[in-house]
Amino acid sequence: MESPRNRPRRRRALGQHHLRGPALCRPLVAFLAPAGGAVVEIGPGGGVLTRALLAEGARVLAVELDLAWAAHLRRVLPDPRLAVAAGDALTLAWERLPAGVRVAGNLPYAVATAIVTALLRGARDLDRAAFLVQLEVAERFVARPGAKEYGALSVLTAARAEARLLGRLGPGAFRPPPKVESAFIGLTPHPAPLPEAEMPGFERLVHAAFTHRRKTLRNSLGARFGSATAERLLAAAGISASARAEEVALDGFLALHRARCETFAAPSVPGGDRDGC
Repeated sequence: MESPRNRPRRRRALGQHHLRGPALCRPLVAFLAPAGGAVVEIGPGGGVLTRALLAEGARVLAVELDLAWAAHLRRVLPDPRLAVAAGDALTLAWERLPAGVRVAGNLPYAVATAIVTALLRGARDLDRAAFLVQLEVAERFVARPGAKEYGALSVLTAARAEARLLGRLGPGAFRPPPKVESAFIGLTPHPAPLPEAEMPGFERLVHAAFTHRRKTLRNSLGARFGSATAERLLAAAGISASARAEEVALDGFLALHRARCETFAAPSVPGGDRDGC
C-alpha cells in the first residue's frame, strides 16, 4: 500500500472529501451492478470507488479534474480495465456516451446538482447512474409531492428518471470529514415524457411554479403570464388555482405544460408564450 506521504493534497476549493474504504461503496456498487459493463466514474480522487468497481468486473473510465490525483490514480492502479482522463465533468459531452454505459461518482457537493442534471439532460442511452451527494441534495432528488424537500429538482428528475435513496453516510466516512451527512442516490433513466425540443420550455415552467414556494400557483404563474391567463391554464390542466407547487406531481406539471402550449397556440391570446412547445 502506498504511503499517505506520497499522495497529493486534498484541495478544499474542489470540495474533495474522499471515502475511507471500499466497503462504504457497497450500496452504490450493488445498485450499479457493473460486472462486465462500462462505467464512467466522476471524481475518483484516491480511487476507493474505482477499486470497488474494478473488483466487480467493470471497465472504468475515471474523469478527474485535479491533475495531481489523476496522475496518482494512474500510478497506483495500473489496471488494463481502467482509463484515467483529466477533465471537468461539467463540460463533458454526455450525449456522446455509448449505449448501456453506467455513471457513478462521489460528487463534490457544490456541483453535484449541476452534474446530475446535465447527465440526465444529455445522455440518451444511459443504463443507470449512482452518486454520493450531500444528504439534503439527495432528499431533493428523490422527494415526492407534499414533502418539504419537493421542488423543481424533484419534478425535473422524475421527468427523466426514477430516483431512489440507497443509503446514508456520516461525516466520519470521509477524509477529511465534511460538516454534513451524505447519501447515495440511484437513478434509472426512462424516456422523457415530452419531445426533447419541448423539455427546455417545460423546465422553465416548473422553475417558475416553484419560484415562490409559499404562494399559490395562481400567484406564482401570474407573475409570468398574468393572473387571468394563469387561472385559465390551471383550469385547463385540472389544477386548483389555490394549489401550491409542492402539491403538484409530475403529471400535473405535464398537463400544465400542454395547457400552456394549447392556450398560446391561439393568435388571439395576448402575450403568447409558445417557447418550447
